[in-house]
Amino acid sequence: MARKMTRDNARAFYAVLAKNGPSPQTELYYTNPYTLVVAVALSAQATDVGVNKATAKLFPVADTPKKMVALGEDKVADYIKTIGLWRNKAKNVVALSKMLLDDFGGQVPADRDQLEKLPGVGRKTANVVCNVAFGQPTIAVDTHIFRIGNRTGIAPGKSPLEVEKGLEKITPEEYLMDAHHWLILHGRYVCKARTPECYRCSVSEFCLYKDKTPAAGVKPASALKKTDKKKKTSSKKTSSKTTAKKTKKTTIKMANKPKLKPTSKPNGAKK
Repeated sequence: MARKMTRDNARAFYAVLAKNGPSPQTELYYTNPYTLVVAVALSAQATDVGVNKATAKLFPVADTPKKMVALGEDKVADYIKTIGLWRNKAKNVVALSKMLLDDFGGQVPADRDQLEKLPGVGRKTANVVCNVAFGQPTIAVDTHIFRIGNRTGIAPGKSPLEVEKGLEKITPEEYLMDAHHWLILHGRYVCKARTPECYRCSVSEFCLYKDKTPAAGVKPASALKKTDKKKKTSSKKTSSKTTAKKTKKTTIKMANKPKLKPTSKPNGAKK
C-alpha cells in the first residue's frame, strides 16, 4: 500500500508553496475563455512553450468560435503544424468551435460536464477552464500532478481521477483555488520526471519519496546505506575467511605434530 502524507503535512506542504508563489498563473497564452479552451486542448502531449508559439500567430487571426470556423480546418492546421497530433487537433478545434456556436450561443459554458461534451475536451481541459476562466476550485491532473501525487504521497492513485479525488480531499479549502498551479509548476521545474531536484526542493521535508536526489557530486542517502551495508557484509566475510584460515592452519599443525610414545615405568615403581 502506498504511503500517504498526513493532513498536517499536506497543509504545511501547501503553505510553503503558497509562500514561494503567492499568485500562480497558467503559462499558456490566452485572451479569453474561448482561446483558453483552444490552448489547453492543443497542449495535450505538447509543451506550453510549443503551444504558445503556435497560438501567438493563430489567436490574432481567430480568437472567437465564429472566426475559427471561418478560418477552416486546413488553415488552422497550418498554424499549429509545429504541435504534436496537429491534424487531429485542428479538426477538433474547428468542431468544438461549431458546437459552441450551435449549442451554446458562441459562449464557453462554465460547467465541467458541458465542457466535456466539446470535441477534444476531456476532464483535465475542462478543469483548467473552470479554474482559470471561471474561478472554480477544480484541480486538473496532468502528467506532472499525477507524478507529484504519487511521488510525494500527498494523493497517491492509479489513475488521474483517483489522484484528483485524493487532492480534493486532502487539500485545505484555502489552498484549493491555486493548488493546480502550485503543483504543476512544482512538477515542471523542481519535481521533474527523470531526476527530481530534491536538493533544492522547498517542501522536501514533507515529501515521502525515499530516494531523494542530492546535489551534484553527493551520494544519495540510500546509496550511502547500501555502501555501509556492503562494507559490513564484506567485513563479516573477511572476518569469517580469516577465522577459517586460522582454524585450518591450527588443524594442520596439530595433524603434523609428532605423537609422543608413552614412557614405560621402571621395575619396582609404585603403582
